[in-house]
Amino acid sequence: MSRRTVVFVGILLVYALGVGVLMYRLLADIDPRYRESAEESLVETAHLLAAQVEQHSVDGTLDAEALRPVFRSLYARSFSARIFGFEKTGVELQALVIGRDGIVVFDSLGQREGEDFSQWRDVRGALAGEYRARTTPKIPGDELSSVMYVSAPVRSAGEIVGVVSVGKPVQSLNQFVAAARRKTMVVGATSVAAVLLLALILSLWLVRPFGLIADYARYVRSQRSFSLPRLGRRALGTLGAAYDEMRDALAGRHYVADYVQTLTHELKGPLSAIRGAAELIQEPGMPEADRQRFSANIGRETQRIQELVDRMMELAALEQRRRLPKVEPVALRPLLEELAASAEASGAARGLHIELAAGEATWVEGEAFLLRRAVGNLVANAIEFSPEGASVRIELAPRGRSVDIVVRDRGPGIPDYADQRVFEKFYSLARPGTNKRSTGLGLPFVKEIAELHHGRVTLRNHEGGGAVATLSLPMIEPPPA
Repeated sequence: MSRRTVVFVGILLVYALGVGVLMYRLLADIDPRYRESAEESLVETAHLLAAQVEQHSVDGTLDAEALRPVFRSLYARSFSARIFGFEKTGVELQALVIGRDGIVVFDSLGQREGEDFSQWRDVRGALAGEYRARTTPKIPGDELSSVMYVSAPVRSAGEIVGVVSVGKPVQSLNQFVAAARRKTMVVGATSVAAVLLLALILSLWLVRPFGLIADYARYVRSQRSFSLPRLGRRALGTLGAAYDEMRDALAGRHYVADYVQTLTHELKGPLSAIRGAAELIQEPGMPEADRQRFSANIGRETQRIQELVDRMMELAALEQRRRLPKVEPVALRPLLEELAASAEASGAARGLHIELAAGEATWVEGEAFLLRRAVGNLVANAIEFSPEGASVRIELAPRGRSVDIVVRDRGPGIPDYADQRVFEKFYSLARPGTNKRSTGLGLPFVKEIAELHHGRVTLRNHEGGGAVATLSLPMIEPPPA
């Protein structure tokens, strides 16, 4: 049995034990509470009958005969009372009138007259002016025949001359006690079942973090060094991935619809150009030079559509990844040196110069291919917006626990109206000199790569002119040689 299962079962056992103790206490407390309620009613009834006897007693002589017709009529009454699911059809109340010598002078049931009750605690207490109650089996040894008795003194001229003892069969209370216990058991069992169901549902969320912790423990064991910052980044990354999954599940259809709508809008331009050029080529008598020009337009717009579709598919695939399946230490200086050499060759025709300030060796954790694509996009943008003969500067700047890859050009910068839109999909600015626009997917592509590597990318104007793109990534310790 795994540790997470042991923890889960342990929680359930502790809960079951707690509920069991609580149910035991509640069930044990039901009977006394019902008896207390019944006893309180019997006390009032006993004093009521004692007051009635006192009205007919003269000179200290008890006279309970007035009670006989009352109880005879009472027991003969027929009625139906529905009390909490139980039907009551007759009176079970019993009454005894006992003289100061403890002898029963009146029994509502006519069974105990002449018997000596002086030793019963309720009678003895009432004769002494004290309150007592008792529960006595009517049939010795048979608890189901028990009767609860409460006594009240009968006074004449300030002296106690007798006792009225009122009784109630315990069996009449037991049916209510049994019903209350059944209801309590049902409520308890229902709550246990509900908590078990809730625990089963929550186990998907409770067990998963244990799995994540165990996975990270295995990850730490496989590393040569332990890094608390990386632990925090991975934890935040896990939360971010969960949020992204939730967003996709909720947004789903709208996300796809927006994508399709934007792509359709972007394709309208090149498709219109292709259709117009195709119609013009079909006109008779068109000069060959014009025909060649329109044919070139068709090829150029077709290439633009192909590039747009390819870049969109790359970006969509990147967005679906949400996390890198495999990461490794990546040295940034060799990567930038390679990109700078490639950019130098690309910008040679326009006389552009690439400046590289790589500094000391710096390492990040991620996928080298994607990082190369991200920085390559930033450098390509800088080259396209730079005037002829200008320079593009690539700088590697460590800043505490992160490192910035800074790419600066000497171009016109970012217009104010585009400052907040440069990372929007399909948004593109016209290139200086040619007025051509790109697919508008390069910077969103870089942004996705940055987020996959727990970093960020910014693009702003430089105080000295031109634009500065900054890709910030978490820095790690260099791996041992």
